Amino acid sequence: MVNYNNQFFHGERPLFGQEHATIVGTTFGKGESPLEESRHIKLNQSIFQYKYPLWYSQHIAVTNTIFEAMARSGIWYTVDIAVSDSEIQAPKTFRRSQDIRLKNVHFSDASESLWNCDHISLDHVQASGNYFGMNSSNIVADHLNLIGDYAFDGAKNVEMHHSTLVAKDAFWNSENVTIYDSTINGNYLG
Repeated sequence: MVNYNNQFFHGERPLFGQEHATIVGTTFGKGESPLEESRHIKLNQSIFQYKYPLWYSQHIAVTNTIFEAMARSGIWYTVDIAVSDSEIQAPKTFRRSQDIRLKNVHFSDASESLWNCDHISLDHVQASGNYFGMNSSNIVADHLNLIGDYAFDGAKNVEMHHSTLVAKDAFWNSENVTIYDSTINGNYLG
């Protein structure tokens, strides 16, 4: 296991293909794809400042980490990722990824996030942005608070508990959606 503590990385793909690493208190500055194709990575108290941080990655655990606004299109084509107690400020996070577990995560700009993803768990997630969860499947949400139109358009197999959505046109073109003890405020549901 490789350990990176209190480091600063910049430039293109500084830890490309990194495997079996623990990364703590580290900032990834300007430079695309810092952890592309990484495997078995634990991130804690770190910051991503630029584009495409975790593409084609597997078995990732992220805690107390910030994805800044320019870390857009941050997590694509990734399998088995858990993010907890973290802030995602960038849009278009999570595309074509699977086995996603988010707990105590705040998306300040969730626009076009969680697209075409499968097997998603959302636990105490706050998000603001349009087109959240489009064409994704097998979603379980508990205490999701979402503000944004066109939420879960084309989604399949959605189960939601204790959640609040302020969303026009939520669940359009969706299939097999079950909502429990939740509030949906907006025009044209389903």
